[in-house]
Amino acid sequence: MSVQIPFDNTYARLPDRFFTRMTPEPVAAPELIRVNHTLAAELGIDGASLESAEGIAILAGNAVAEGSEPLAQAYAGHQFGGFSPQLGDGRAILLGEVVGQYGRRDIQLKGSGPTPFSRRGDGRAALGPVLREYVVSEAMAALGLPTTRALAAVTTGEMVRRERLLPGAIFTRVASSHLRVGTFQFFAARGDTEGVKILADYAIARHYPEAATAEKPYRTFFESVIRAQAELIARWLHIGFIHGVMNTDNTTISGETIDFGPCAFMDDYDSRRVLSSIDHQGRYAYGNQPNIGFWNLTRLAESLLTLLGENEEKAVEEAKAALEAYVPRFQTAYDDGLCRKLGLSPGEENTAAAHALLTLMGEHAADFTLTFRSLADAQTPAGEAPLRALFGGASASLDEWLARWRQRLDAEPTTAEERRTAMRAESPAFIPRNHIMERVIAAATESGNFTPFGAFMEVLSKPYEDQPGREDYSLPPQPEERVLQTFCGT
Repeated sequence: MSVQIPFDNTYARLPDRFFTRMTPEPVAAPELIRVNHTLAAELGIDGASLESAEGIAILAGNAVAEGSEPLAQAYAGHQFGGFSPQLGDGRAILLGEVVGQYGRRDIQLKGSGPTPFSRRGDGRAALGPVLREYVVSEAMAALGLPTTRALAAVTTGEMVRRERLLPGAIFTRVASSHLRVGTFQFFAARGDTEGVKILADYAIARHYPEAATAEKPYRTFFESVIRAQAELIARWLHIGFIHGVMNTDNTTISGETIDFGPCAFMDDYDSRRVLSSIDHQGRYAYGNQPNIGFWNLTRLAESLLTLLGENEEKAVEEAKAALEAYVPRFQTAYDDGLCRKLGLSPGEENTAAAHALLTLMGEHAADFTLTFRSLADAQTPAGEAPLRALFGGASASLDEWLARWRQRLDAEPTTAEERRTAMRAESPAFIPRNHIMERVIAAATESGNFTPFGAFMEVLSKPYEDQPGREDYSLPPQPEERVLQTFCGT
């Protein structure tokens, strides 16, 4: 079966200093793990063709599809606060772009071999991180958050050396683009003002075309990125997501979540929660993510200064004025979302009630996901038992909070059933629980058993639905199952 991928590449038309043209390095014996047929159809690709021998060869980097113009993109970035002027695609190759049902998308291979940006790395990926990215990116999509997507994954038939030898794999990632704050930093750090302008014009055309006709196109562009990132991070917090590596090279211009290395979802609520094994100072803790978003956007502002004003003073004024919108935009998106999770209309007093609940959750180590999910049934005392169990049973402070919350519900114009439906649409029953993820990865890497992976994907594809018989997937870990650290896996 011939593989037809309708490539329509634009990034490859940019100047050569934006990337290095190269082909993936072949692997020994690739085998298919999974193809995302729904996403393939959205991209105008026959998913069945990707399962053919030719398709697997393309997904493994052993063959180059017709129309593909493979390249490794250049970018820089601040990693845990320290600046690296050259990072780039050290283990990824952009195959090209397609224009599908939802617009232009990149198709990229991760783990496809070394590039000039590999920095002494082998350019490969281990199976565990590939499965983690596949699971979490598709779970995020099902949860309704802007995210990169998983088109496919294959094993390579080769081992990669990390702390120990691990089976290798290659992940096929789809993104609105792979433009990052770090892409702009790459050119700004070199004093390449022309490169910054070319990149900004490209980003505007691709992501924010309305900025092109604005009175101040580059400020409008910057404001658009600010809005996208503020709203994205608010939505992360609504589902208990901890990115783990919010470096500027992992901050997209499109506002999509990217790079799921040491990411995690909270079990019991703690705003200071850190799970990433490499985040030694808690820089990217759950509750610090909004601050880091602002910090990263400030780095973008620095890279755009030559475009924001006719001189440095004017440019700095424009940048500061644009950045002033970040905090109120984030706060509004975050607070309004919390109110919706409580079945309440946005407003200052309702927001205070939501934050009071978070405080109680922290004091009682209540599970984040299940607390919000159980609220939909706790509108009356008859349905509050599951919620109470999360707080250890009897609790005077919870009693007090419930009484005030129910008074507020009585003031809402909606019925209890309408609120229940709306609340359940805001608070999932199923997330990629860390302890289940570890079991899925262990089964695949230790015995080649991908059945748990497939079952997990099926559950996570319907996160807001009750799934009788699958309740175990929604439960917090037992004490011996708790995951205390997650790992990047590079």
